Amino acid sequence: GPGNNGGDGFEAATHLHHWGKQVVVTWTGAGKTALPPDAHAAYQKAVAAGVTLTGEPPQNFDFCIDALLGIGGQLDPAREGSAQMLEWLQVMAKSAAPCLAVDLPSGLDANTGTSTAIHSGAARAHIHWSGARFTLSLLTLKPGLFTSEGRDYAGEVWFDDLGVDGRHAELVSAWLLGANSVALPQRLHRSHKGSFGDVAVLGGESTASSHMAGAALLAASAALHAGAGRVFVALLSDSHLRVNTNHPELMFRSPEALDLRTQVVVCGCGGGEAVNAVLPKVLSTANRLVLDADALNAIAGDTQLQTLLKARPATGYATVLTPHPLEAARLLQTTTEQVQSDRLKAAAQLAELYQAVVVLKGSGSVTAAPGKTSRINSSGNALLATAGTGDVLAGMLGACLASGLSAFDAACSAAFIHGRVADDWVKTHPGEALTASRLAASL
Repeated sequence: GPGNNGGDGFEAATHLHHWGKQVVVTWTGAGKTALPPDAHAAYQKAVAAGVTLTGEPPQNFDFCIDALLGIGGQLDPAREGSAQMLEWLQVMAKSAAPCLAVDLPSGLDANTGTSTAIHSGAARAHIHWSGARFTLSLLTLKPGLFTSEGRDYAGEVWFDDLGVDGRHAELVSAWLLGANSVALPQRLHRSHKGSFGDVAVLGGESTASSHMAGAALLAASAALHAGAGRVFVALLSDSHLRVNTNHPELMFRSPEALDLRTQVVVCGCGGGEAVNAVLPKVLSTANRLVLDADALNAIAGDTQLQTLLKARPATGYATVLTPHPLEAARLLQTTTEQVQSDRLKAAAQLAELYQAVVVLKGSGSVTAAPGKTSRINSSGNALLATAGTGDVLAGMLGACLASGLSAFDAACSAAFIHGRVADDWVKTHPGEALTASRLAASL
């Protein structure tokens, strides 16, 4: 590339050349652009060492380094050389050779994780990589490497701070959730079931044409396996289900029989239209509340429910919202594309709007809360892209809240553990699908 990212490429080429590798540098800046001073020095060093420079990528190669664009570099149609860079990225992507990106995959926004690949009208040029992908992030990890399209573009991320202390809190836009982010209370030997709290799941509408009890049961099962002391299930509308033989520990109640003030309430999983009737009482009464799925859709379409949700912080009630991008878009009265274009911003906007903790689900789930630095989850994989895994997360969150964690810590812990189970599954059950019920049972 024509800037300092390209300079890093020249530096790498010189080292590889000295190590006896056959190195070819394909450079966009030849005869066009003056390099920045450091990059120019690296260019001169490479030329003096005898590194081969060409105007087109070689037909065959065993390894490639993407040093086209770094932070702030965009594949903008109005920018000279963008079409050529996109063409070269496609050459690298179609090859089975592994590719290492310097600092940031070219065309990836460092803050949002969205690709700035060239648009032509409504069309967008996506790049699909055939070989292994690696990214060497320098000085600091960038949020965009871990959310939205970032994880697919970046592949395995390596990090080198280059010896510079970058721990300046005022510059941090997000923290990365890792194993050290999990905060689960110690379970003392003298504990009893009341020590770990009660979770009540409200959802699972049944109608003449649709039965969604499974969503509520998945959430309840997850709460059970995540360590809740007792788990209650209140199915919405008429249901003949009185016991779950797979999990006889679950206790079935009518919605009216739940003690919303003392139980952690998980509301909305498979709730359908029936959830509208119970939401006013839930929002005004539940001390600790997880809102998911149809509960979020109902709130998005009802200003009175929005008012009740916004009033909860004044009473000291804790609320966690767990939207996927479409649900988040409905709550923000925008589009899914807008949410996905800046997931950190969308999660923060939702948290401020409703003064609640928000877990924006998706690749690199974002946990946000008013007055807190957002967290991007580092765990999880595409095995979670199956029906019911969101219900499992909601139930886990309920159990974490019931254990005594704050709403923010509960959300962070549940999000990371949820993804880590999927990561472990890949290792222990290679090639096997991870269903939501398996996910819950593996907790």
